[in-house]
Amino acid sequence: MSSADDRSLIWVLRSLFAWLALVAGVLLPLPGADAVAALAVTIAMLLGWRDLRPVARMLLVLMMLAALVAAVLEPQALGKGVRNMAILIGLIISVILLSAVLSRSRDLARLSSSLFGGRSLTRYYSLTFGTAFLSIPLNFGAVGVVAALVADRINSRGHSARTRNAARATLRGFAAAPLCSPLSISVAVVLTFLPGLKGWQLIGMGLPVAVLFLLAGALFREPESGELAPEEGTAGAGPWLRFTGLIAVICAGTLALSAGAGLSYPRAVTLSCLSVVVLGLAWGAWRGERPAPPSLAPASNELVIVGASAFLGALVSALAEHHLGSGLTLPGWGYPLAALLVPWVFYAVGMMGFNPILTGTLVGALLGPIWPPQAIQALGLSMVCGWAMTGVSTPYAANVLLLERFTGYPAWRTAVIWNRALAIMVMLAGGLLAALLTLLLM
Repeated sequence: MSSADDRSLIWVLRSLFAWLALVAGVLLPLPGADAVAALAVTIAMLLGWRDLRPVARMLLVLMMLAALVAAVLEPQALGKGVRNMAILIGLIISVILLSAVLSRSRDLARLSSSLFGGRSLTRYYSLTFGTAFLSIPLNFGAVGVVAALVADRINSRGHSARTRNAARATLRGFAAAPLCSPLSISVAVVLTFLPGLKGWQLIGMGLPVAVLFLLAGALFREPESGELAPEEGTAGAGPWLRFTGLIAVICAGTLALSAGAGLSYPRAVTLSCLSVVVLGLAWGAWRGERPAPPSLAPASNELVIVGASAFLGALVSALAEHHLGSGLTLPGWGYPLAALLVPWVFYAVGMMGFNPILTGTLVGALLGPIWPPQAIQALGLSMVCGWAMTGVSTPYAANVLLLERFTGYPAWRTAVIWNRALAIMVMLAGGLLAALLTLLLM
């Protein structure tokens, strides 16, 4: 068998094991399903080793070492890590599948194209708010959709202030999703570890911050020579209404499954997204198409970043909770100070290459149980602010790396140089607001 055949076989196996992890993740109520999901996705990760980025390889090695240590010293913590990994792997795969199915839509192509017209400021806000809107169901898939447009401009007309501002707008638009998207992994993790916090409370507080962040981004862009861009096709009301309706259906399904059926928030999002995926494939088949299920082999980096971070976060938090126990407390002034510093913890850990899932799991597991219940929304706001700014201003975030792949703009440049001042402003404002709320509500 040739090396090309070997690689093709490995590619197929990577996708099959990822699909097995998804099926096991959906069947989590069954005994042993979480272990099957964790084992299957770990095999998929190892098969994709050659395609992993250095940060993903580091996380995978750390996960394997931590699993061996926990199996010997703390088997109970190992079980918690496996279950958390299975839950979030199911969530990320369902979002990837939703993105793949929706990316075939002609409506989405029209929407993306219509975002690139108009004057400089109008175009910037169209791309920023448009990417934020697309990010609700697509997650970081929205970055791929809009970044493909930016890449097309670069290929046809070369680099310019317009393409650089478009890259800024795309990245910042996605960063609004962790603040207020009901389908975001950030919201799912925060609500999982802060059970006293309601989803509408977190989204209601994060939405104004997201809007102010998107508006303020126009102050941190590059001057453009000339105002008008070449004319672009307009999408019209139909595609926007259909896409908005689809988002509403997913959000309604999530609410019904979480509040009505009592499922955990991540599992509710997973099942809602998968329902839309199945309906999308069925619709394509009814129209005479042959919609094959998307391959999950290209998602190796995303699976490692999410899965390994989820496992490590749950493992370390379980160990800390076991050894620190209920003795972990803060003085009265320590809670506002912690709320102020949490965004900076996310940022510092992100600069070291770790995904916010790891940080969010640790912060939620350690501070959630001891936080004053009446001020729990302040901690949630501080966490999503840190999560969002880590995604826009650290060079190892998955969406930053995805933007680099499409546009060629180095991740360090787009994240750290272009967005550092804006991110610092939001982390300061979000941390101060969370600290003030903690002080007032305690």
